[in-house]
Amino acid sequence: MEYVLMKNHIINRDEAYINFDDRGYYFGDGIYEVIRIYNGSPFLWEEHFDRFLRSAEELDIVLPQSLNKIKQNILTLITKNNVINGTVYLQMTRGEQERNHLYNRDITPVITAFTKEGGVPVHQQKHGISLWSLEDIRWLRCDIKTINLLGNVMSKRKAEDMGSQEALLHRGHIVTEGSSSNVFIVKNGTLYTHPANHYILNGITRLYVEQLADNEHIPLQKEAFTTEDAQQADEMFVTSTSLEIVPVTKVQGTIRSDFPIGPVTRKLQHAFEKSKTM
Repeated sequence: MEYVLMKNHIINRDEAYINFDDRGYYFGDGIYEVIRIYNGSPFLWEEHFDRFLRSAEELDIVLPQSLNKIKQNILTLITKNNVINGTVYLQMTRGEQERNHLYNRDITPVITAFTKEGGVPVHQQKHGISLWSLEDIRWLRCDIKTINLLGNVMSKRKAEDMGSQEALLHRGHIVTEGSSSNVFIVKNGTLYTHPANHYILNGITRLYVEQLADNEHIPLQKEAFTTEDAQQADEMFVTSTSLEIVPVTKVQGTIRSDFPIGPVTRKLQHAFEKSKTM
C-alpha cells in the first residue's frame, strides 16, 4: 500500500483528493521541494526546508502548522512507504478559495507530499547528455520554487522533441539555467555559474557543488556567462536533486558546441558520491 501526506494526515493514496477550488489548481499558486533520499535518509534536509520557508515568505503564504510538524510528517511518510533510495515531493498551495485573482489571507494552505522509489541516473552521469538551447521566456521570479512551471515545461518539451534531454535557457546572450537544472561551465580549470538572483532558482545541489568545489580547491566564479562563453567552454555540466551532477557533451539549438567529459566534472562527481556515504 502506498501512502501520501494530505493536509495533516498520512492516508492511502487511493483516498487522496484535491479540492476543485484549490488555488494551486486554478493559478499554480503554491510552492514545492523535491528531496533526495539515500539509504532511507533525506539528503540536504535542512537546506531544502530553508528554501521552502523562503519561497513561502516570498509568496506571502503562512505555514498551516509548525515546520517541525511538517518535517515529522515527511519523515513518517518516508518510513511508512519504506523508501530506501528515491525522492520525496512536498507541495504547499495557498489553499482553497472560490476562484478569484485576489487571494484571501484567512484561508488555510494545503500541504501534500508523496514519495517515489528510484536510483540516480548512472548512465547519464557516466556518458553525459545533450542540451537544446533556446530563449528563456519564463517570468522574472525564477528564484521562487513555485509550482507554476509552464515556461519550464514548454522548454523541456521542446528539448525532448529535438532529441535532447534538457533545455539550456538564455536571456538574450546571457545563459541562465536549464529547464529543471542549474548549469556550470569550466574554462581553464575555473568553474562559472550564473549568480543567485531572480533569473535562476538557487538549486540545493548547485549550492552543494559550490561547497564541494571549495573543498577540492577548484576556483569558482558566480558570474553571468554568455552564449559565446558557453560555446567555447572546456567542460559543461548540469546539477539538480534528481540528476546530481551530469556532464553535457553536446549543445544544439541557438548555441552549438560539443564538449568532452573533463577532469573537473569527474572530480566533482567523485566528491559528491563520496559525500553521500559520510
